[in-house]
Amino acid sequence: MTNSGQTARIFVGREREMAELMAFLDSSMAGQGRLVMLAGEPGIGKTRTATELAAKAQDQGAQVYWGWCYEGEGAPPYWPWIQSIRSYVRNATAAQLEAEMGSNAAAIATLLPEVHVKLPGLGTPPELEPEQARFRLFDSIAEFLKNASATTPLVIVLEDLHWADRSSLMLCEFISREIAASKVMLLGTYRDVEVDRSHPLSQTLGALIREPNFGRVQLGGLEPSEVRRFVELNAGVTLTQSNLEIVHTRTEGNPLFLNELVRLLDEEDAAASGDWTTSLPEGVRDVIGRRLHRLSEKCYEILTVAAVVGREFTLGQLTPLIDDLDEQQVLEVLDGALSARIIEGFPRILGRYRFSHSLVQETLAEELSTNRRVRLHAQIAEALEQLYAGDADDHAAELAHHYFEAGVGAGSEKLVQYSILAGEQALASFAWEEAGGHFTRGLEAKQISLTGSESAIDFEEARLLFGFGRVQSSTLPRFRLYEAVKTLRRAFDYFEKAGDVANSVAVAEQYLPPLTGQATDMAYIVGRALELVPEYSNEAARLWCSYARWKGLEGADHKESMASFDRALEMAQSQGDLELEMKTYSARAQMEAFHLNLQEVLDNSQKATLMIPKVDNPLNEVVGRFFVAFALVTMGNPDEVEHALAANLESAQKLGDRYWLGIAYWGYACLSLLRGDWDDCLGYCEIGLREASISHQFLVPKAILEHQLGNFEQGKSTLETLIDLVGSTKPGPSMEFVSPAIAYPATAQNSGASEWFNLVQGRAEAAIASPTCTPFIANFARSGLGLMAVQRHDSEYARRIYDDLIPYRGTVPMTGHITIDRLLGLLANTMEDPDSAADHFEDALGFCRKAGYRPESAWTCADYADLLLNRNGPGDRERAAALLDESLSLATELAMGPLMEKVATVQRQMGASGKAASAYPDGLTQREVDVLQLIASGRTNQEIGDELFISARTVANHVANIFSKTGAANRAEAATYASRNGLV
Repeated sequence: MTNSGQTARIFVGREREMAELMAFLDSSMAGQGRLVMLAGEPGIGKTRTATELAAKAQDQGAQVYWGWCYEGEGAPPYWPWIQSIRSYVRNATAAQLEAEMGSNAAAIATLLPEVHVKLPGLGTPPELEPEQARFRLFDSIAEFLKNASATTPLVIVLEDLHWADRSSLMLCEFISREIAASKVMLLGTYRDVEVDRSHPLSQTLGALIREPNFGRVQLGGLEPSEVRRFVELNAGVTLTQSNLEIVHTRTEGNPLFLNELVRLLDEEDAAASGDWTTSLPEGVRDVIGRRLHRLSEKCYEILTVAAVVGREFTLGQLTPLIDDLDEQQVLEVLDGALSARIIEGFPRILGRYRFSHSLVQETLAEELSTNRRVRLHAQIAEALEQLYAGDADDHAAELAHHYFEAGVGAGSEKLVQYSILAGEQALASFAWEEAGGHFTRGLEAKQISLTGSESAIDFEEARLLFGFGRVQSSTLPRFRLYEAVKTLRRAFDYFEKAGDVANSVAVAEQYLPPLTGQATDMAYIVGRALELVPEYSNEAARLWCSYARWKGLEGADHKESMASFDRALEMAQSQGDLELEMKTYSARAQMEAFHLNLQEVLDNSQKATLMIPKVDNPLNEVVGRFFVAFALVTMGNPDEVEHALAANLESAQKLGDRYWLGIAYWGYACLSLLRGDWDDCLGYCEIGLREASISHQFLVPKAILEHQLGNFEQGKSTLETLIDLVGSTKPGPSMEFVSPAIAYPATAQNSGASEWFNLVQGRAEAAIASPTCTPFIANFARSGLGLMAVQRHDSEYARRIYDDLIPYRGTVPMTGHITIDRLLGLLANTMEDPDSAADHFEDALGFCRKAGYRPESAWTCADYADLLLNRNGPGDRERAAALLDESLSLATELAMGPLMEKVATVQRQMGASGKAASAYPDGLTQREVDVLQLIASGRTNQEIGDELFISARTVANHVANIFSKTGAANRAEAATYASRNGLV
């Protein structure tokens, strides 16, 4: 029998799986980067298979680096990434790193201090808001990996991702999209049996599966023939058929079980005893346990302690925990575990060990009683604290883990201390989910409610609440961010009372995305902080800008908000603070947008964008650019809007903030809806629903689009999703809450449905009644209420809405569901004021034609025609006929089925009732005569469209109708016809 306990096992089977993995490797090495997951149950051979692939990759010239995840051992966020990239950094020269990291080195150094060692003198990366800062870190790492693989292919193996922290998984998702055109292969391993629907890795796999460069290889048990070969090659035993069946059935072909079984055969020489299968252990843990118990009593004791320390451990960590042995004696005892391959050392790192398999560590740890495990954690925590001495803060996550596992017996003071440090460190690397865990444990240890409103009573409590509030600011959905503000207020009250100006200002300057109309304490917090700082200091200038922003967001006092902006701007300019000046302009544009002062929006946002070459602030850049686009879309300016939206999207992509990236896509979705570019609109909605954090804002245009095209079942489903989503939001004057009031009445004009009118009306009226409701939100709500009043023929309610909307003539709400002028026309008609209605419809037509908003043009023509037919004054029927023709032409071009049917029905009714003969020969309509006259003047289709504010495609449809009616074969004959019939 071979002495297989002392030699490496021979790799058996896996031909199919290795072929799949090699195909992925070849693709990566050819410049088509891959992220591949290797999945299977514990012990199935994931690590062994990954090792084989790594060896083949190295044979082909690739660099291979490894990172491991460990279960609950206090590793810092991004630990598998830190391990793999650290190994690369240590092996690289300073010149190599400088070339590969470039300007991203400072960002990467926030995660890996080793970069500072190789590249001293790195500056501090610019301060960004949380979401942008995480994007910058992820993007920097992705760019580094791509650069590092440019000359030599790179393989990174991330082991046991079922234990990965959420931040590491998010980095996987990000990098998978970025490496598609590089020579990088990421290989992750995980236990599929531990990943259920609620597991964090499940969310990551759901995101990755949509990526074209993602692959997954499933490892199952070895086949019987492979089991026979494995035992023959590794144990020198030829299995009889009956023994093979027993071994395969018992082990299910699990390579670790087989491996441990072979080791047991070696140690017990069991094969020589005949029918050794009668004593075959029941499971892999049983066979591991049996082999562990063959170690010396002292070795087993030391390994048990090591199992509680973690998957990896050092001689320095273990020795203080073993009472009766010195370091040399511990080292000698561990040699027995090394010989039995229970643990393994690290090349070129003396005194550092790792359990050969996580199941070995788990088996040892599970044999401990709860009391023994708790006492060990307490001993380990105290020993590690002494070992690390002055560097203990750098190991805060590890120490916090052991003090937490030690429970009340170790006291809460140390747990709180290290939880605060570990939480702050996680925040510094933008690992908010992990930071939240640390702060939560600290708060619970001090028996502090996470949802209370009472102020902190000491500095530690205030730090925990401030940390937890920052986590909430970065992780809660927008409609729940008031909870973050409540937490921040609890911390602020203590800092203010204690006279801690620095922390008070830090709380006051905490970034949150726009919370339109939400009543929070942020204005109060900033106002109180202003009283703590010198009157003309830079802190005061920044706080005045924040104060103005929050006052405007809450809609309470627009005048005070603008006065505060004036003060902030004056101070910024006097101090020469260009960044604050730009921030003030962009924030003021945002506030003016919420109050629908559109020219002021345009003026301030353009001032902000003019400063982009002088100031590198991605957030202020994207805010300024979005509100340029917002103003142009709302005012119907067709000339500059495409450039504005493109610039905004580019800035948002550079910024990397999910909220502002979503807003950029939403702007495109709204413009596409207004123009009738249905495919583009749907595409932007799908991107937004998948990647943005503002789902409700994409469900609105999606529902309207589906109803415009007559897809009522899909549209109803989208509306139901929207209404369910809004049902979980906090009631109030926010976009989330009023979005059904925007969408549902707009869709009902197509479908005729009205079962949700009372629900959405109640929400819209509640939002408007709120003292913090801004005109921006009120305008959305009133637009929906106005449409419902029209559809209910409620003249009294229509009058109320009409008076409120009059100031906003000549605009369209950003969702693009109806122009204010058309809505005023419908309301006036409901109020039985047809002449005013006609004036509004004329204004709406001019607005839509100029802006190129074709669906609204089509609807305005139809609604205007209805009015004229009912009024039935001189020339009204002829004008109505022309409008119906134009509406039908546009609706047909845009495939707007419901509107086509509506117009065709009216036209049939006109014909049946003795429709007046056309005033022009051969049944030409007014619009066709307009086009014919411009043909006669030599204009092209595009020039005619520009003149009449219609698309060139619509002009082509009119030209075809003219040729058909007049018998003209070309434009020259059409011009002759026009002249002969006195039309020019």
